[in-house]
Amino acid sequence: RLYAPAVHSLAALAFVSWMIAGAGWHQSLVIAIAVLIITCPCAMGLAVPAAQVVASGALIRKGLLVKDGSALERLAEVDAVVFDKTGTLTLGELRADVAGLDGEQQAIALALAQVSRHPVSIGLARTLSERGVQPAEIIDIVEDSGRGVSGSFAGRNVALEKPRQASGKTAVDLRIDGAATSIGFADRMRVDAGAAVRRLQSLGLSATILSGDAELAVKDVASELGIPGRGGIDPAGKLAALDAMNAEGQRPLMVGDGLNDGPALAAAHASIAPGTASDASQQAADAVFIGERLMPVALAVQVARRTMAIVRQNFGFAIGYNVLAVPLALAGLVTPLVAAIAMSLSSLVVVGNSLRLARSAEDGA
Repeated sequence: RLYAPAVHSLAALAFVSWMIAGAGWHQSLVIAIAVLIITCPCAMGLAVPAAQVVASGALIRKGLLVKDGSALERLAEVDAVVFDKTGTLTLGELRADVAGLDGEQQAIALALAQVSRHPVSIGLARTLSERGVQPAEIIDIVEDSGRGVSGSFAGRNVALEKPRQASGKTAVDLRIDGAATSIGFADRMRVDAGAAVRRLQSLGLSATILSGDAELAVKDVASELGIPGRGGIDPAGKLAALDAMNAEGQRPLMVGDGLNDGPALAAAHASIAPGTASDASQQAADAVFIGERLMPVALAVQVARRTMAIVRQNFGFAIGYNVLAVPLALAGLVTPLVAAIAMSLSSLVVVGNSLRLARSAEDGA
C-alpha cells in the first residue's frame, strides 16, 4: 500500500524535475520510465514466498507437510515444545507380551481378540498373527463392552477380560475355566524419539510431556527421554498449561495426535500433528508429519529458522539494491533497458539465495 504510491510519485517527481531542468519531455519521460522499472518490487515481493516454497518442498521430502507459509514464521519463533505421549512420542500401536502363553493359550487369545475392535484386542491380535498363530475354534463368542469377550472352547469357558492398569501399564487377563493368565502390553516408542528431543534441545527448546495417560506410564517415557512429564491431564488441563506458557511470554510448540489435543494444538504458538492423528488434530495443526520417525518435528524448527534468516537476507538485498539503483536512475545514468536487466538480476539473486534452502533439511538430517 505504501511502496507502489511512493515509487510512482518518485517517477513523476523525476519527470517534472528533469522537465524543469530543461531536459525535454522525451528525456524526462525516459528517465521516469527507468525509475519505474528499476524500482519494480519483484525482488521484494519474492523475498518471502520464494524462501517459503523452497523450504516447504525440502520438508515435504523429509515427511512433513507445512499447511501455510505463516506456520514457518511461527515455527522459527518457538522456544519450548510440549509433547503428547501415545501416538506422538510412541506409535500408538500396542504390542502384547505373549511369551508366557503356551500354544493353546495363544490360539484361544487370538480367536477372542479377533472379535473385538478395541485397541487392546487389535494389538493382541496383531502380535499373535505376526507370530504365525492360528486361532482356535471357539463357539458362542459374546462381546460385552463392560466385561470383555467370552466363549466356549472344547467344553471350557474362556474369556479375554476388559483391559486394566497394572503398574502403570495396560494388561488383560486371559481366563480359561477360571484360571487367569495376565497379558501385558507396551506401546512402541518412535525409534528416533530420543534423538529428536535432543535435537530440539540443542536448538534451545525446553521439552516436556503432557498426557492423559496414567502418571506412571508417562513418567517411564519421560525418564527414558530425560525430560519432565505429567500424566492424567485432561483436555482442559492441557489447554490451561498452554495458556499459562503463553501468558509467561513463552512461544510453545505443541505436538499431539488425539481428539483431546485439538484445543491445545490451536492454543499453541505453533503446532504439529502426526499423519495418524485424528481429523480434528490435523485440522488444528500448522503442519503434519508422516511415517514412524519424530525427527521431522525437529527439522521443521531448524528449517524454519534458516528460512527466516534467508528471508531477512532477501529483504536486505532488495532494500540495498533500491538504495543503490534508484539514485542512479534519478540521475539519468540508467536507460530503461539497463533498468530492466538490473531489476531481473535482482530477482534472480533473491531466487538463487532462496534455493539454498533446498538442502537445508538434508543438511540437518
